[in-house]
Amino acid sequence: MRDFSELELDSELLQAIEDIGYDRPTVIQAEAIPHALDGRDVLASAPTGTGKTAAFLLPMIQHLQDFPRKKPGPARVLVLTPTRELAIQVADQARALAKHTQLKVFTITGGISYDEHAELLGKTQDIVVATPGRLMEYIESERFDCRAIECLILDEADRMLDMGFGKAVERIHNECRWRRQSLLFSATLEGKGVRDFSRTILNEPVEVNAEPPRRERKKIHQYYHRCDDMTHKLALLETILKSEAERTIVFVKTRERLATLRDQLAAMQIPCCWIQGEMAQASRNNTIRRFREGEVNIMLATDVAARGIDLPDISHVINFDMPRTADVYLHRIGRTARAGKKGTAVSLVEAHDQAMIERVSRYMKEEVAERFVEGMRPKHKKPATVKKKKKKDPKKKAAAKKKKAKK
Repeated sequence: MRDFSELELDSELLQAIEDIGYDRPTVIQAEAIPHALDGRDVLASAPTGTGKTAAFLLPMIQHLQDFPRKKPGPARVLVLTPTRELAIQVADQARALAKHTQLKVFTITGGISYDEHAELLGKTQDIVVATPGRLMEYIESERFDCRAIECLILDEADRMLDMGFGKAVERIHNECRWRRQSLLFSATLEGKGVRDFSRTILNEPVEVNAEPPRRERKKIHQYYHRCDDMTHKLALLETILKSEAERTIVFVKTRERLATLRDQLAAMQIPCCWIQGEMAQASRNNTIRRFREGEVNIMLATDVAARGIDLPDISHVINFDMPRTADVYLHRIGRTARAGKKGTAVSLVEAHDQAMIERVSRYMKEEVAERFVEGMRPKHKKPATVKKKKKKDPKKKAAAKKKKAKK
């Protein structure tokens, strides 16, 4: 699909798309939007940075334009996201896409006072973007009316399950039982959890699995450095940050590690900001604003920031700590090389991380190359990773034994 005009969208939407600067539909947009416009339920898998937010917002805005409300009232489209940052980002994109319409977009998340939300809920809403926990509070206190919801969208459903929102989402699904359509978007459809979840939420869905074209993945230049110990790792990080990195996100595995690294960077006279879980909303917003506006060009982050937050012009993603799974690695590096630009992903790998970097290579079906900094080569040999032997199927084993005996 070469042009958004092929999607049969209203001129107001096409104008907004042009204003934003979208060139042509991405794979997920071209595959998901026509089914959503037809009123079908959609189960979609798309990695971060592939344009999935517009893939569910465009058909929803088109639906609201095709069937305008006759009188003021509560929300007709509900989007659930796992985090506050993602909710704010989705709502901002919804406003940008709906700017030539009269549609009203609101967010309901933690960190906002009850009175402020109560005032919003008294107004006419068209699209509400919410986190499940806070929305449930308003549903239970009968402040939010689910009966008018026509479309329910779950964004990053796998992340919602990981964060323990499964029961809250099922309850919201039941409260919105009069709706005509549901869309579920997830970074991966692997594993029993998302599949079971989709069977509960969706009705005869069309499945869309949009792997990004290989040329898109090639825009991220990936490599890793082996580190002998923490001192060596910090020296490599300092060299990368001072010599080549421009706008960089450095990922660490825990809040404690983030606090330690923050102090170490301060000692190196490298200014940084940071984002992590259990952080006051005002502080999070301030961090994102400072980074967006270029006041600070290095952000430390735990995996709370690995999904959803769209920060412009990230040149480097550095894995100071390797993630626990290969798909989280993919989410992290997806912060760079967005909107057609190129980016670099660097991993600092200690001996115990070697198995993970090799797992990442297998998961992506492409090699992550090792690189060296002159004068800072590792002194230890690369650890050998032992491949697990596959257990023989007992049925095949018994059949082979029987065949041997017969022979």
